[in-house]
Amino acid sequence: MHTMQAAIVVIVLIALSFKAEAQQFKPNYDEAKVPKYALPDPLVMLDGTKVADAKTWTDKRRPEILKLYEDHVYGKTPGGRPKDMTFEVTSIDKNALGGKAVRKEVTIYFTGKKDGPKMDLLIYLPADAKGPVPVFLVPNFNGNHAVHADPAITLSQRWMRAGPGIVNNRATDQSRGSEAGRFAIDDILAKGYGLVTFYYGDLFPDHADGAPDSVHMLFYPGQKQREPTQWGAIGCWAWGCSRALDYLETDKDVDARRVIVMGHSRLGKTALWAGAQDERFAIVISNNSGEGGAAITRRRFGENIWRINTSFPHWFAVRFRDYNDKEDDLPVDAHMLVALVAPRPVYIASAEEDLWADPRGEFLAALHAHPVYGLLGKQGLPATDMPKPNQPLMGTIGYHIRTGKHDVTRYDWQRYLEFADRHSAARRKS
Repeated sequence: MHTMQAAIVVIVLIALSFKAEAQQFKPNYDEAKVPKYALPDPLVMLDGTKVADAKTWTDKRRPEILKLYEDHVYGKTPGGRPKDMTFEVTSIDKNALGGKAVRKEVTIYFTGKKDGPKMDLLIYLPADAKGPVPVFLVPNFNGNHAVHADPAITLSQRWMRAGPGIVNNRATDQSRGSEAGRFAIDDILAKGYGLVTFYYGDLFPDHADGAPDSVHMLFYPGQKQREPTQWGAIGCWAWGCSRALDYLETDKDVDARRVIVMGHSRLGKTALWAGAQDERFAIVISNNSGEGGAAITRRRFGENIWRINTSFPHWFAVRFRDYNDKEDDLPVDAHMLVALVAPRPVYIASAEEDLWADPRGEFLAALHAHPVYGLLGKQGLPATDMPKPNQPLMGTIGYHIRTGKHDVTRYDWQRYLEFADRHSAARRKS
């Protein structure tokens, strides 16, 4: 057998092995089987020094936790705004959605070259706005055209996961509006907010071999294999959120000091990581983000580190695999990720039937981030007991568990809009 053929056989066998192991995985859904665990204290430095004031948190402990997440979970973001990045407004309709909205499409060219790597933004703003409006920045799964059936939205040409209207991993007109149920655009506009969205596949196609077609190659051209602490797809997607914010800071119709980053599922993890790294985001919202996001990983409830790394080896830093079945060795846990958003408002949402994402673990992350908010003079979470479904808690940390499954619903959006209204004065410093 030729060397190339042998290598292909080995790769196929490894892939089949991973698939078989993943199929055999049996998640724990029994609270009685959650092991005893001890969470790292977000207010104790690695050298044992207790954090007793805001300056020590801001200058020492927060950077320390951020680096732990870079080194052990998401990987290090290799750079910020590219020096040659440019923006182009490619379309404007001031009478969109029957006159309710102004619709804009904007392309961000990361190298300034139109034939280079880029991302496309879709923006809806209230047509009756009297000045710059706050916006929700929400990455999408299926292309900007999937957010609304509006036929004028440009159809994405990027690689797509299998789904409605997707043929040979490419979008067709039949995929228009396929994700509309997760974007309560009418409610958002009616409350005076705008919506900004982009296709996460513009940054990193969501499959194990997506790196060559991703922004990873902006920083590591020609690389064949990632180093242990280099970023994965979640890091690339979060980087895209910040680049979108770079554009929004130039748009006179947007109040860029009040940009709310929100994401669902793997993009909920993305929103948390984006908000942790980029303090320009005024509010951070995680919807059903689960393992590797807002859920306490040491609980080993639902999806665990081994399962997520096996199924999605491209999402996290390679070093995160060192903690497969070794959750207690991880130097951080989800409450510390939530705490990195402090003192800005953060909202975590769960769904009653979404046991895979561990709703209780998500609540506990909010609860155990509370001391950091308290240190910084904020209320944090206004309760210590997990609420019943559809009974939201709203301090500077918000949380709800709703009835239903793993999804984004109108109920979720109504709560996010209420939370945003409560914190309407939450603006980053100019």
